[in-house]
Amino acid sequence: MGRFKRTLAVCALVLATVAGTAGWAAGDVQTAVTGPPPGTAAWTADRVLGRRLPDPASTAPAQVARFFTGLTAAQRTALAKRHPLVVGGLDGAPPELRYTANDLALTAGRDRELARAADPGQPTGVRRQARTRAATYDRLLTPGRHVLAFDPRGRGQVAEVYGDLRTARRIAVVVPGSDTDLASYDAAAGMARDLRAGMIRLAPADRPAVIVWVGYTTPVGVGWDAATGHLAEEGAPRLLRFLDGLAATTRPVAPPSVFCHSYGSVLCGAAAHRLTGRQVSDLVVAASPGMRIGQAGQVPVGARSRLWATARDATDWIRRVPPVELFGLGHGADPADPDFGARVVASDGAQGHTGYFTPGTASLRNYADIAVGHYGAVACAHSASNTSEDCRHGLH
Repeated sequence: MGRFKRTLAVCALVLATVAGTAGWAAGDVQTAVTGPPPGTAAWTADRVLGRRLPDPASTAPAQVARFFTGLTAAQRTALAKRHPLVVGGLDGAPPELRYTANDLALTAGRDRELARAADPGQPTGVRRQARTRAATYDRLLTPGRHVLAFDPRGRGQVAEVYGDLRTARRIAVVVPGSDTDLASYDAAAGMARDLRAGMIRLAPADRPAVIVWVGYTTPVGVGWDAATGHLAEEGAPRLLRFLDGLAATTRPVAPPSVFCHSYGSVLCGAAAHRLTGRQVSDLVVAASPGMRIGQAGQVPVGARSRLWATARDATDWIRRVPPVELFGLGHGADPADPDFGARVVASDGAQGHTGYFTPGTASLRNYADIAVGHYGAVACAHSASNTSEDCRHGLH
């Protein structure tokens, strides 16, 4: 009987998904962008330094960092100019060099798109799309912005830094969910900026930096991709490599805190089995449909690491998603369920699916406390089985 009820719940999830997308629209199924940065073939064939350059597909970020440490400033700059897309997306390369490389790649991309937009031989739709993308590139080229990763393939991927990674004693990473890409990550960027503002208020001496990481192909709408874990599985190695790159090129007092929103928590769940305490100190999920993990104890993120979940707001539509995973559909247990075993933090004041990072909410205050290591100040969700003592000092 229990299995029958779970099956019914999954069927309800499928029906809700179909209703939400008017069926399994082929255009909603995404092809994941994976593998090394574009331009890798030309990079690996280049002998400008008289030796092989590190293969982005197989060289660990720590080895990449050592390679760049052994170069002169002129050599590093020359590589960025010759291969901007590779250097800009190469985890382990110095962040400042990646900013320079991505500025070059974005400038070249903008100019190409403007040329397409002005080409009368192109269809009207292509020209319109080119103008839109050129405008996106132009915004990213605004002085003062720090683009740590840029990949124009597919819907586009990007990572942007708020703060200074060279001096930051505390670093946080925001991993957003569905419908986020190069052209539409403003909401996720706002989450990162608001989190950093909260961290600065609590610990200005830590000079916090926050990165919004859109380094994977996200689902579009509430369709097949959103109901399954295949995009999360494809994106997980990219997140792990990105965190390895941060560990190799930054010197905070603790590894980063990683905040995973909505489908981003599915990706973080897919990565969690391979996370180490060197890559992350705290893993925090919000508006989660599930992590495809049975319980918090299955996340081996290191003895000093912690898994936190955010109490779901009553107005968050994610509450209607059944906490099941069956036949590849659904994402399993609700991480905010006390039986899951995560430390559940309060979210008073949050509204809707995207309101957890809104200034003035209990959730954002808690996130800032977690990110700067003020664990004793974290306010827990109120329930009979989840007290403040459990939240601060529980095993998971």
